[in-house]
Amino acid sequence: MIPRASQESQTIAHEIVESITHMATLPEVTLNIIDVVEDPTSSASDLHQIVATDPALSARVLKVVNSAFYGLPRQIGSINRAISLLGLNAVKNIAVAASLGKIFRGGSGCSSFEARELWSHSVATAATSCMIAREIKSGSSDEAFLAGLLHDIGFMIALQYDRNRFAKAFSLLEMDDRGAPQNELVLQERIVFGVDHQDLGAVLCEKWKFPRTLMAAAAHHHDPTDLTGDEASIPWVVHVADRLAASTTGGFRLDLPVLDVNPASYDAIGIGPVALQGLLGSLPSYIEEIELSMAA
Repeated sequence: MIPRASQESQTIAHEIVESITHMATLPEVTLNIIDVVEDPTSSASDLHQIVATDPALSARVLKVVNSAFYGLPRQIGSINRAISLLGLNAVKNIAVAASLGKIFRGGSGCSSFEARELWSHSVATAATSCMIAREIKSGSSDEAFLAGLLHDIGFMIALQYDRNRFAKAFSLLEMDDRGAPQNELVLQERIVFGVDHQDLGAVLCEKWKFPRTLMAAAAHHHDPTDLTGDEASIPWVVHVADRLAASTTGGFRLDLPVLDVNPASYDAIGIGPVALQGLLGSLPSYIEEIELSMAA
């Protein structure tokens, strides 16, 4: 088991995030969308007024609503209609995904790391989290999607903060012949930075004023066992989705020496190994549909 982060590491994480000024704040249009969605008095027309001012975001919303993922019988050309069909939370996710996609264009930090591979894994984890949330009928599939999308954002903070130290952390990994890590990247991160990507991701979620469940998912997706109550469900979903996505897509898994899910997850989210195994068959096509709809 990976030891918990100390109070000192939390202080370091805040200092690192504060120093990355271009990442500490989301674009204004995304912040406005989040404010509208979280305001219980807001309507689809309020959201339409914001989205309509951003042509690129409008095009992305239409692309998503017309994707095979939704399977609508006819093309939707109206932003207002698209927002009504998607729902406010889904549009918020699209806006955040667009912002994150730009952050993940940070290139290569070292020979073993490519930001585009991490982005692909993040989208796959988001899709898998959403699928699991729907399977267990949690009613939080949009939140699960966003938590999956954000879970590894801390790697990009570390990369932007100090590429040399970032490369050093990855150089401490011991790899087998199949390219799988044999030791914990989280521990190597703490040796080099004093924090790991979970600490950094949680602080960024806090800066972006995301719900506590998203902060918890970023902070504890490797080991949610200490979490309790309503805050624990989404981190457990992401914990499982992270491993399923890595095993299914063959993508980024440098922070996952083993792909087995913690058995405690079965009780935590109310799904058994047989049901999870049943999801694996449809997971690749589900991930592909999400990736296509989220592509710029």
